[in-house]
Amino acid sequence: MAGYKINRIASDIRLCLSELFREIKDERVSKLLSIVKLDVSGDMSYATVYVSAIEGKEKTDESVKALNKSASGFLRRELGSRLKLRKVPELRFISDNSIETSAKISTIINSFDKK
Repeated sequence: MAGYKINRIASDIRLCLSELFREIKDERVSKLLSIVKLDVSGDMSYATVYVSAIEGKEKTDESVKALNKSASGFLRRELGSRLKLRKVPELRFISDNSIETSAKISTIINSFDKK
C-alpha cells in the first residue's frame, strides 16, 4: 500500500513540476526542460528529479545549476500549495542526457534506412 502512495505522489509531483518549469522566470532555466525520471524516498523527505533539455547537455547542466541553487525553494513552495501535501520533499535536480542520446541513435537508425 505504501508503494502505491509513493508512486501516485511521484506522478503528481512530476506533472506539477512540468507545469512549474514553464513558469520559472530565470533565463538560465530552459523552457524545453523534460523530466526523465523522478524518485521519491520512502519517507517523502527527498525527491530526486532527473531532467534533460532538448537544446543539449550544456543547457541541461546550466538549468540544473539554476534549479538547485535558486529555484528549488520556489518549486517546493508551489508544490506544497498546489498538491496539498503534508510533507513536501526536498528537491534535488540531476542532469540526464538521455534525450540527446536518443536523438543521436535515431539519426543513426535513419541513416541506415536511406542506404
